[in-house]
Amino acid sequence: MRSEQNERVTRIGPGTPCGQLLRHYWQPVALLDEFDPALDPRMALRPVKAVRLLGQNLVLFKNAAGEFGLLDRDCPHRGADLAFGRNEGDGLRCPFHGWKFDVKGQCLETPAEPAGSTLCKRIQQRHYPLQERSGILFAWLGPQGSSPPPLPALDCMSAPSTHTFAFKGLWNCNWLQAFEVGIDPAHASFLHRFFNDASLEDSYGKQFRGASAGEINGEKWPMTRVMREFDQPDISHQEMPYGMRLTTLRPLTEELTHVRITNAVFPQTFVIPLSETMTITQMHVPVDDTHNYWYAIFTSFDLPVNKETMRNQRLQAVTLPDYVPISGQHNQWGFNPQEQISRTFLGMGEDDINVHDQWACESMGAVQDRTREHLGTTDKVIMANRRILIQAMDAVAAGQLPPGMAQTEIASTRVGPDTVDGIAPAASWQTWSEAAMQAKREQAPWPALLAPKAAA
Repeated sequence: MRSEQNERVTRIGPGTPCGQLLRHYWQPVALLDEFDPALDPRMALRPVKAVRLLGQNLVLFKNAAGEFGLLDRDCPHRGADLAFGRNEGDGLRCPFHGWKFDVKGQCLETPAEPAGSTLCKRIQQRHYPLQERSGILFAWLGPQGSSPPPLPALDCMSAPSTHTFAFKGLWNCNWLQAFEVGIDPAHASFLHRFFNDASLEDSYGKQFRGASAGEINGEKWPMTRVMREFDQPDISHQEMPYGMRLTTLRPLTEELTHVRITNAVFPQTFVIPLSETMTITQMHVPVDDTHNYWYAIFTSFDLPVNKETMRNQRLQAVTLPDYVPISGQHNQWGFNPQEQISRTFLGMGEDDINVHDQWACESMGAVQDRTREHLGTTDKVIMANRRILIQAMDAVAAGQLPPGMAQTEIASTRVGPDTVDGIAPAASWQTWSEAAMQAKREQAPWPALLAPKAAA
């Protein structure tokens, strides 16, 4: 990739080609958990957060009625920082001169002005539409006055709150190199290689620790064993209205093959299986050019999720209130050379494979220099995604809508997208996969509840 191309696909501030593209899609701005006083005691006193999204400084606050507002952070009077504003229940008041704004950005008061002044009626701070789904607040940063598409009708957005759990974490690198790890099926055999398999009884909520669907000679195989022993995958992809469907085959015997179907939802989301009955939908959201938050939604097709267990598992790896990882370049991501020799291929822990991905992304540099890379056959999905990304930026520059969930018809169409991770008959893995995905959907207690809603 040429240097100018690399700049074009990574820079996301206002007015940049990639930034203009990403502003055609709903973006996560915060977890609802971030306003939970049990996790952040400050929120009991003052539910206000300074946030940065797509290179913009914003303030997110909740009023006394429980409504959220997302505003530009510089006060329209003299530019002071509204993140230090007084939350007075009905609005956020700038401490500089007392100007006050509601959740829609309308100025309510300009108290220092002469009696009878109507100045406040003419002052409108830029605000951004918000929607809450599955424990995440999504923001629309498109052109002012534009109509956003609906939130994508994905499984993770459609399932009831009892069957979803959301979490996030900060990475110190550009969004694209982080997203590209998620659509790279080959890396799991190396980066996430464990030399020993943990008990399947203690795999709930843990990535790569559960068993693949199906059996070999009557035995359940954990995902770790499949990845370790079969590290030359056959990768293919199929273009879909929402992005791409990825299929990764690992032949096990003449009769059996391991099949893993995942999805790339353009431009920054991937959907992967966590277990036979749970998926992970992960979005990589630019804070600015050199930082991104991953937001993950775990969706259960079986029992309600155990939010407390899943939250506690992940809180061990971050510091609140900003979900900053405990591991990072400052402590070599927890690297242990003895562990690298005896327990894991990477040497950075067995409990949280997000650290593995974090190292891979952050060690490339704040913005990966793609002019120095040498891509191989297993990078075909990476190359395909980059082509789509460049074409989408060209479409936006030409005044057209980009592909996928930026288009109302596609965003409003019910789609999983479905995933599978299992051991299938080699001669009929396609039929087996479709049946496995259909069975997962049919056994879930909640999709049937969506049918009457969709008909209405």
